[in-house]
Amino acid sequence: MTPRAASQSASTRAPSAAKKPARRKPAAPNVPETDASPDIIPRGGKQCEVRVGGRSVRLTNLDKPFWPELGITKGDLLRYYVEVAPYLLPHLVDRAMVMKRYPNGWKGPFFFMKRTPENAPAWLKTCSIEHASKSVIDFPMVQNLASLLWVVNLGCIDLNPWYARCDDTDRPDFLHFDLDPVEGADFARVRETALMVRDNLRRLGMKSYAKTTGSSGIHVYVPIVRGPTQKQVWSFAKEFARVMEKLDPRLVTAEYRVAKRPHGRVLVDYNQNAWGRTLSSIYSVRAKPGATVSMPVTWEEVENGVELEDFTLLNAPARIRKTGDLWKPVLAKRGRFNLGELL
Repeated sequence: MTPRAASQSASTRAPSAAKKPARRKPAAPNVPETDASPDIIPRGGKQCEVRVGGRSVRLTNLDKPFWPELGITKGDLLRYYVEVAPYLLPHLVDRAMVMKRYPNGWKGPFFFMKRTPENAPAWLKTCSIEHASKSVIDFPMVQNLASLLWVVNLGCIDLNPWYARCDDTDRPDFLHFDLDPVEGADFARVRETALMVRDNLRRLGMKSYAKTTGSSGIHVYVPIVRGPTQKQVWSFAKEFARVMEKLDPRLVTAEYRVAKRPHGRVLVDYNQNAWGRTLSSIYSVRAKPGATVSMPVTWEEVENGVELEDFTLLNAPARIRKTGDLWKPVLAKRGRFNLGELL
């Protein structure tokens, strides 16, 4: 049909037959963050758009196997983080996030990404941190559920937040120890070391909190009053770790050089307190067999033989609903140890 004939044909049609504008796909309904449930992410299809708290996030490759041996997909990982977000987000807000991306699941190659990509949504808040090279890097911050989903959609299985908050990135509000078994040490020795660290921190007046790493060890955190610099916190942690080694050299090592670590010991890793280092966050799923989770535990559970495999993506939400956030006191302003008085 010629353009003229098409014009004549259109002019003689009845009004009800006039060409209708193409239908647009309806926008995803906006869900308040407080009402969000895992069901906002459909269990079918490859991608979707969700709106939470007035912010839109496009989620992709939902059906990609992230733990194929367990039947766990990227969509399942995203739904997990929606479910635990009310407990997780308070531990992440106002902190720069280092992105460790596993685009093809836990067995695939990963890479670290610090700088926020240019195509990030306009509503995403960032934290600008100047490094020793004088370069300034804008890290993303996970301030809400939308930014949490955006980060996880990039393939971030676990979450690695900065220790200090963005308003003063050189003054952390935690002192912590990563208890990691050297070859030949089992998890029972890690638990023994954790209890030893707890008891000696307690002698200094420090109340500590434990969580499984979901990988191979236990993290022990002490909330501190902001004031000492990162280097001062690191120096204290180093001296404390060396004291632990002297107290029981058959159990503990503070040797940071891998080749020098004695067989069968547990490393009290103080160096993770150094500026710019990060550990996997509380409630993070880990890129490990079983989709294990870094889970806060009571000291009684450590004494009774808690295991890394006790907490996974599949059972962690039910436990958290039952126990609540065991690390809620870690966020409180009151009760923090004034490390500056010891330095």
